[in-house]
Amino acid sequence: MSGAPICAIDCGTNSTRLLITDADGTTLVREMRITRLGQGVDATGQIAPEALERTLGVLGEYRSLMDEAGVGHGRLAATSAARDAANGPDFLRAASSITGLDAEILSGEEEGRLSFAGAMAGLDPAPGADLVLDIGGGSTEIVLNRAGQLSAHSMQVGCVRVAERTLTSDPASAADLSAARAMADEAIDGAMAAIPGLAGLPAGSRLVGLAGTVATLAMIDGDVVDYERDLVHHRWLSREAVVAWTALLGQESAAERSRRPGMVAGREDVIVGGLIVLQAVLERLDLDGCLTSESDILDGLAASQRGS
Repeated sequence: MSGAPICAIDCGTNSTRLLITDADGTTLVREMRITRLGQGVDATGQIAPEALERTLGVLGEYRSLMDEAGVGHGRLAATSAARDAANGPDFLRAASSITGLDAEILSGEEEGRLSFAGAMAGLDPAPGADLVLDIGGGSTEIVLNRAGQLSAHSMQVGCVRVAERTLTSDPASAADLSAARAMADEAIDGAMAAIPGLAGLPAGSRLVGLAGTVATLAMIDGDVVDYERDLVHHRWLSREAVVAWTALLGQESAAERSRRPGMVAGREDVIVGGLIVLQAVLERLDLDGCLTSESDILDGLAASQRGS
C-alpha cells in the first residue's frame, strides 16, 4: 500500500458512501448518495433490479473518484440489505467487478465495532459508559463500552425497515406510529437481553448517535440548511428535542417534511422510522440526549487499513 491513498465504501440500506484518505488519515474525499439498496428487501427478501442499478451506477462514479485520487487499497462493505437479500452475493460480485475491491458483507457485530471505532475517534472517554447507536436503513447497531468491556448487538430495525413495515399511511396514522414504536421496543428488548450491561448505566454515560437519521435531525434542529460537517459533527441533541421533533415530523406528510430547512432529500419518507428508534433507546436507557457524530463506520473501515 506504501503511501498511496486508501478508500472505504459503505453500501448501506439507504445510502452508498465513499471515504478516501491519505496514508496519515487526512480526508481527501467524502461522498454520499441516497441509493435505497434495501428498497423492498424486508418484504421480498431480494434486492430490487432498480435498486441494484442505482447503487452500481454510484459505485461506478466512486471508481472514477478513486482513480483520480490514486487510491492504492480499499475496503467495500455491505451491511443489512445485502445480509438479508437472497441475491446479496450477486450484488457483491457486481460491486467487486465495478470497483476492483473485494466486496464483503459485514455481520451486525462487525458493523457495530467498526462504527464504534469511527465514532470514538477524537473523543475522550465518558465519565460513565460509552454507547454508540448507528441507525441504519435496515438495522441499528448498539455498542457499549462499560469498564473496558466492549459489547455489540445488531437490531433488526432501521429507518427504511420501520417505515416500510409500519408507516404505511402518509401522513402516518396513530396506529402506524404505535406499531413503529412497538417494533422498536421489541428490538430493544432483544438488545437488553444480549447486552446485560445496558441496564443500570452508571452516571455520566454518553450516547453517540450515527448515520443519516441523526445527522439530518441535527441539521433540522440547528437550522442548518446547507450541510457543513463542522455544524453537524458533535452537535448535542437533547432527549426533549428528539421527542418533540419525532412527534412533529410524525404528524407531517413526506412532502411537508421535504420542505423543511435541513431535510436531506431522500430521507423525508423514512426519517420518522429512525427517530422512533432513537427516542425509544433514549427513553429505555434513561439518557438525556445524544451527541451526533459524522465519524462512523467509514472512518472505522479506513482506520482498519491503517492499523489504527
